[in-house]
Amino acid sequence: MGDFLGYARVSTVDQNLDMQLDALNQAGCSRIFSDKVTGTQAERPELTKMLEYARAGDTIVVWKLDRFGRNLKDLLDQVNGLDDRGIGFKSLNDNIDTTSPGGRLVFHVFGAMAQYERDMLSDRTRAGLEAARARGRVGGRKRSFTDEKVAVARDLYDKGTTVASISKTLGVSRGTIYRYLFPGGKNAAK
Repeated sequence: MGDFLGYARVSTVDQNLDMQLDALNQAGCSRIFSDKVTGTQAERPELTKMLEYARAGDTIVVWKLDRFGRNLKDLLDQVNGLDDRGIGFKSLNDNIDTTSPGGRLVFHVFGAMAQYERDMLSDRTRAGLEAARARGRVGGRKRSFTDEKVAVARDLYDKGTTVASISKTLGVSRGTIYRYLFPGGKNAAK
């Protein structure tokens, strides 16, 4: 049987790690790694050190699931990576212990629920976009170079105004002027 390796993290520098450290010590962790960074940051140096230090047979212990992963997908990926290396995972407050068959089942149910939620979100997004398209709406940013501005640009160009002047006057790039006035490219200009 390997070592229990603890990992603690607080989300702001002014928060205190004491409660997590006490729980990890009480759980029998032989070594504890701790970061004082937000969970959304990709760089968590102590977590990286712990993952490099851990060997097959060890168990990573955290106070709560949200201390280990930045989000559910990250958590699932991390724990699956540990499992591939023969390393267990235990969350004290969430009663998850992947070193037991029941703990692995619970964790895989979490993973399945997360995948289901991602699929449902994707389906809802797709349905919403299709409904919007059916009503004549298109996604994306609104055009800043409206049909009215194109007409003004065409009129100014026909009166001999340079593309650079039109660009400055209408607040769009020269490339935009060329794209709308000369769909064939700059060579299509007079």
